[in-house]
Amino acid sequence: MNHDSNVERIGAKVWSLRTKQLESGKRPKLMGILNVTPDSFSDGGNFFSVQTAIDQALRMEDEGADIIDIGGESTRPYSEPVAFDDELQRVVPVIEALVGRLGVPISIDTTKASVAAAVIELGVEIVNDISGLEFDPLMIEVVRNSGVGVCAMHMRGTPQTMQEDPRYEDVVNEILAYLRQRDDWLVGNGIEPAKICLDPGIGFGKTHEHNLELLRSIAIFHQLGRPLLVGHSRKGFVAKVIGDRQADRTAGTIGVTLALALRQVQILRVHDVLAMHQALLTFEASGGLA
Repeated sequence: MNHDSNVERIGAKVWSLRTKQLESGKRPKLMGILNVTPDSFSDGGNFFSVQTAIDQALRMEDEGADIIDIGGESTRPYSEPVAFDDELQRVVPVIEALVGRLGVPISIDTTKASVAAAVIELGVEIVNDISGLEFDPLMIEVVRNSGVGVCAMHMRGTPQTMQEDPRYEDVVNEILAYLRQRDDWLVGNGIEPAKICLDPGIGFGKTHEHNLELLRSIAIFHQLGRPLLVGHSRKGFVAKVIGDRQADRTAGTIGVTLALALRQVQILRVHDVLAMHQALLTFEASGGLA
């Protein structure tokens, strides 16, 4: 069932960050993924050294990234949690080197309030929390007091358990209700509405068919009145659709990117910034976003 056929598109066009504003136009903004980890699902180990991570962040900005999202803990299925000190040691040197060099905002991908607080002091503008700020009860205070932008995502369970037979009666409406509840909770706990972004959590406690149903119905989430962030890049459902788990997933990711752009999703979290940027530019120039 496609839920979005007659949905009024009222998603917010501006996301207020700590010191900056991110305003979306016809084309979605691109959030470049920078995993400073040895074990992330697609690029683990590629940017684990400080210098390769710095180089990659600068490269993604040149390629068209509007945000750089830096994470020091893998959240792939069945991944193990990382200690606070280890996560901090991975991300701090990279962020210290990039603040002042990057012209685009830096986001921290973490569920730990202590990690978020440490890097916000360095100049991070966004906290991207896959737990919807549920894992760490201190995260809400850090976000409120610092004035950063915050992205709250839906996830069923934890990375260790999320892919163990996830089930929903109606995946779209259940996740819509969850994100509405988290949005109400954030506002009720003192977060300015303009600071909030919401993410349905593609691949986090969903089957391939759940992911596709969410993507087909993504426009319904605009009724929440917040910028939407979708992280579809290189995920398993792409391989499932194209019928080859070993295939390069860039072209498949581009297909989803264009579908999301048509449905006015404001922010796309991607690995292959240059390919997505060029695809969106040509799609718009040839009338795809008219």
